[in-house]
Amino acid sequence: MSRSLGVTVNHRPDARTVVTLAVRDFSYDPFDPAVMADPLPYYRVLRDRHPVYYVEQWDTFALSRFADVWDVLGRNDGTFVASEGTLPAATVLARHNDGPVDDPPLHPMPFHANFDDPIYGGVRGSHSKPLRPRNVAGLADRIRRLANERLDELLARGSFDLTQDYGGIVAASMVCGLLGLPDDVAPDVLGTVNAGSLAKPGDGVNTATARPGYLEYLVPLVETRRAEGADGTQPIVDGLLRYRLPDGSALSDVEVATQMLGVFIGGTETVPKIVAHGLWELSRRPDQLAAVRADLDANVPVAREEIIRFCAPAQWFARTARKPYTVHGTTIRPGQRIITLLASAARDEREYADPDEFAWDRPIERLLAFGRGQHVCLGVHLARLEITILITEWLKRVADFEVDVGAAWRPPSSFQWGWNSLPVSVSASVPSRGN
Repeated sequence: MSRSLGVTVNHRPDARTVVTLAVRDFSYDPFDPAVMADPLPYYRVLRDRHPVYYVEQWDTFALSRFADVWDVLGRNDGTFVASEGTLPAATVLARHNDGPVDDPPLHPMPFHANFDDPIYGGVRGSHSKPLRPRNVAGLADRIRRLANERLDELLARGSFDLTQDYGGIVAASMVCGLLGLPDDVAPDVLGTVNAGSLAKPGDGVNTATARPGYLEYLVPLVETRRAEGADGTQPIVDGLLRYRLPDGSALSDVEVATQMLGVFIGGTETVPKIVAHGLWELSRRPDQLAAVRADLDANVPVAREEIIRFCAPAQWFARTARKPYTVHGTTIRPGQRIITLLASAARDEREYADPDEFAWDRPIERLLAFGRGQHVCLGVHLARLEITILITEWLKRVADFEVDVGAAWRPPSSFQWGWNSLPVSVSASVPSRGN
């Protein structure tokens, strides 16, 4: 494990991070407990001094600048593959490769993001229809209704958790609807996904350990749909049941359920953290909040992009080199890995002016929070719509609120470093207007 020497951080939720660095002692490891507790000061040193940083223990290079991450994730020419997973645990990275890594076997099939085209594109296309822009637009009324139902209950309480009780339940309910699960299991789904993303210092998130808990929801659903004939009325699960691999074989029930994990996990966890953190940032800047409120329909979509840039919790995604790749004079050999530090790219001064400042109307031409290239987030259109509606409905109905800073919880993580819990008290609100 690399040392975390030379970094002194005075980090307060209500102020900018103050960092003192003794660069001669600097080291970086994504699984270092100090990095998992607050990676931002490490990212700054990486961008400034080590844009291609080699972590010997994992035979892995960390890329921290926006342009480099943009290039790597946009390459669909076979230079990089995701055969070892896009979020490999330390136990995977500990096994060094002697050369190019083969694709996984077709059966038992892992999550389809471990493959490139044609398999990846085929599986993705088989169940992506409900998440395409036109179909997502048709979900707006349901999102708005769910948001206001939550607000009706929560505002009557006065105090609640902004992450879990508001955005968390809405996002989990949307996932349940997409997959064919009943809405009343949404709180359980939310809790299961949150628990599965907690990380152990020194090891990171281990999705293999959490997977059985996820599959308890999904495998029975797949079994039921197969027995009912998969007639297309549940397009995500039915599309996967109908899909055939290039060799003509079908997916088993567990394999179908495994392919649904991207929607199940990603659709549940990320949006609530972005929404809660974004509303907090706006509340701390009354002038910016007033500017957004001046025209919610026009301004919330603009503010949404800055909120995504500033608040998105995903830290990095991994790729394994299949061909030599040279960046900043360093050649990465086949079999070696790259981790693309999305959260560092979001704070890169070369892409964004004053990136550590939150500016609701910042001009943003490019974002990496949802990835890029063939592996870009399947639910990106739904995520943007949910964020827009959740923030808009909140600002319509909540005139003032206060965050319990001492109780806010942002657990250490090598991946989803976000505010899991943001307790708030609402001091002024308006009743529902029938939205």
